[in-house]
Amino acid sequence: MTIIYGLFLLCFLVFFHELGHFFVARLFKVEVESFSIGMGPVLFHKKIKNTDYRLSLLPLGGYCGMKGEKDFSQAVEQGLSTIEAPKDSLYGVGPLKRALIAFAGPFFNLLFAFIAFTIIAMMGTFYYASSAKIILADEIYPETASAARKAGILTGDIIKEIDGNKVNDFSDIVELVSVRPDEDIKIRVERGGKLLDFTVRSDINRSEGTGKIGVASSGDSEKREIKPLPFFPAILKGLRSTSDLIIITVKSIFVLFKGVEITNAVSGPARITTMLGDTVKDGFSAGIRAGTVNTLQFLAMISVSLFILNLLPIPVLDGGLIFFSLIELIFRRQIPPKIQYYVQYVGLAFIAFVFIIGISGDIRYFILSAGKK
Repeated sequence: MTIIYGLFLLCFLVFFHELGHFFVARLFKVEVESFSIGMGPVLFHKKIKNTDYRLSLLPLGGYCGMKGEKDFSQAVEQGLSTIEAPKDSLYGVGPLKRALIAFAGPFFNLLFAFIAFTIIAMMGTFYYASSAKIILADEIYPETASAARKAGILTGDIIKEIDGNKVNDFSDIVELVSVRPDEDIKIRVERGGKLLDFTVRSDINRSEGTGKIGVASSGDSEKREIKPLPFFPAILKGLRSTSDLIIITVKSIFVLFKGVEITNAVSGPARITTMLGDTVKDGFSAGIRAGTVNTLQFLAMISVSLFILNLLPIPVLDGGLIFFSLIELIFRRQIPPKIQYYVQYVGLAFIAFVFIIGISGDIRYFILSAGKK
């Protein structure tokens, strides 16, 4: 059931992405020839006006087939210098409209994350938090280096602020430090009733690509509740949470270039599906509210990742179409289809590289997980 939950929810996120393309294409009078929930063989379909709505066998997302998508390949085959297409097709509309159609899919992923965080804020939640009173990690694991000790922080100190951000519990420490690998972090602690300031150079957890300073919580966990917010404050909270997650995700991408074990840091589709399914199962075992919040948080995280990934200016991704459309808009001429075609090979090579890394990481993850059972 874990995999089924994960597949269903991933399918929903891809469907929501394609829904963005669908709405904006229709808005700009581009004919949508087919819109499918799922991939592969069609189980059921119904044609309404000019669009064939489909339910397909494989719960692996969906697709939005627009008129004129084949015009590109035909222009390449015929060696044309421009793509000739009807006005109600993808390449028949102006470059700005084409870019907006491409942007709509990632934008809907971002919109979903915002909606999810807003719902979470309106529901309220609870969590178990450990104290911000710390113990140095090298006192628990002697082989572990502690960047905090090098800076002068001691066991028993209570961390009050990190880079000016208030710390309420140990989860705040993890959240604020994890996105700052190999950076100078300003930390304020309470020691003997006095506030002391330190600058800690964080280390990199190379298996995960996150920052660490070599501390652990010395206190017991306690249950804490976040009270529900009214509608408009919840919207503001949703905006803040979404923007914070975008910043964290972008920082995490740059961390990949700092020598981390990339097969651990990059998750493939199998691992994401399993983790999503586990989140649903474990969350709802603790109650409906906990399950809903945990699931929405995980979906929001994946949605923001899809938003950023799809906006990369790489051919075969939405960002590639946006990039070529903006060049056409600026220079008032199309890039020859054959050049776009060759550039797509670079994009395909990149996607294949990331896919192989993800699959390799998934295999390693499942082997290690099986060994722990």
